[in-house]
Amino acid sequence: MTDEPDPERARDAALLAAYAAGDARAARSLVETHAPRALAVARRMLGSAAEAEEVAQEAMLRLWRIAPEWRAGEARISTWLYRVVANLCTDRLRRARTVPLPEGHDPPDERPGAVAGLIEGQRAAALARALADLPERQRLAVTLRHLEERPNPEIAAIMGLSVDAVESLQARGRKRLRALLAGTELNYHEG
Repeated sequence: MTDEPDPERARDAALLAAYAAGDARAARSLVETHAPRALAVARRMLGSAAEAEEVAQEAMLRLWRIAPEWRAGEARISTWLYRVVANLCTDRLRRARTVPLPEGHDPPDERPGAVAGLIEGQRAAALARALADLPERQRLAVTLRHLEERPNPEIAAIMGLSVDAVESLQARGRKRLRALLAGTELNYHEG
């Protein structure tokens, strides 16, 4: 760990304190900064835009609820928020495995309809399918590191694991992704 000040942490803590004091502009700034990333993680974890939006909204609501009690300096808001999103997604995934869909229910097709997006859509779909085949913890570790570009110490804090455990999950996840994507146009290359 370093003793250097963390400008993101200080800015976010100040914004959260301002929100707790009634500043709506501070809330908007926090939403603009953190909601898109929370939504992206939820979408990758759940594979559903609608469910991801619900998770991201719930996570932001939880942030607003804890605003008055937030202790600046103890954690980064982004780390706390990713952990909440991960927990909400895990809960939804577990419920989905135990509650069957009604007969005849087909999830909506969320692929882009334009021909120009077809190739990118196919690549994204291949990656989404491969990610969905990973165990939840590997999926989260790979998503946070390689798609959200979060550092391993932050991922460890989000997941409540050691950095070594996170690195192990990522290594196993990357290995499984390579195997799942072998032979497709979307070959996974570490880098």
